[in-house]
Amino acid sequence: MQNKCEIEIRIERYWDKRSGDFSKLRRKELESENYAPWRDLILSRLKNKKPLKILDVGTGAGFFAAILSKEGHSVVGIDMSEGMIKAARETLAAYKLNAEFIKMAADSLYFPQESFDAVVSRNLTWTLLDAMEAYREWHRVLKRGGILLNFDSDVGRTEFVKKNTEKDVHFDVTADMVKECNDIKASLRISTHTRPKWDVELLKNIGFKVEFDTDISKIVRKDKNLVYDDLPIFGIYGEKC
Repeated sequence: MQNKCEIEIRIERYWDKRSGDFSKLRRKELESENYAPWRDLILSRLKNKKPLKILDVGTGAGFFAAILSKEGHSVVGIDMSEGMIKAARETLAAYKLNAEFIKMAADSLYFPQESFDAVVSRNLTWTLLDAMEAYREWHRVLKRGGILLNFDSDVGRTEFVKKNTEKDVHFDVTADMVKECNDIKASLRISTHTRPKWDVELLKNIGFKVEFDTDISKIVRKDKNLVYDDLPIFGIYGEKC
C-alpha cells in the first residue's frame, strides 16, 4: 500500500503530464460559448461587485483565474502541479490578464486566516487525498461572510475509458493515462463518498451556510463543439458564517 507522500507524488506527476492537454482545452473554453455562462454563474454567486481578493484552488490552466481577472478581481491561483502553474501563467499572459500563481497544496495553505473574500474551485475536490482538510483550510482563509464556490462531479464510482470520438475534450488522453487516473482515483477516500451530499454536510458542520445545484451541465456547457462526459456537474455555494 502506498503512503501519503507516495500518493501525493503520483498525483502531482499525473497532472504535470496532463498540463499541456488542459492548457489547450481551457483556452478553447475561454474562446467558446461556455465562457459567458460560467462567468455569469460565478458573478451571480459572488454577489459583491467591488473588486474582491479571490483564491482559485486547483487553478489548473487558469480558466477561473482568467474569467475573474478580466472582471477586475485580484486572483491568486494555486495548484500542486508545477506543470499546471506554468500553463496558468501562459494562459493569462496570452490574454493580457494578471493573476498570481503559486505552487501549493489545496489542503495545506500558507495564507493567514481571513485572507480572501472568495474561494473558487473547479474539477478539483475529486482528486484530493484529503478533501476534508482542504475544506477546513478554505474556511480558515475566508473572511467572515466570504463565499465558497466549488464545481465538481461525483466520479468516485465511475470508470474512465479511452475516448474514441475526436470531438471529445479528452480524445488525446492515452489509454495508459486513463488507467493511471482510475488507479489514483481508486486510492482516494473521497471516491467512496456520495457527492455533493457528503460535501454539503461537511461544509455545514465546519461553519458554512450552503446552497447547491445537483447539475449545472446544461447551464455551462453550451458549445456543441466541446463534447464532455455525461456526468452531472454539481455546484456548491457556501457562505462563511
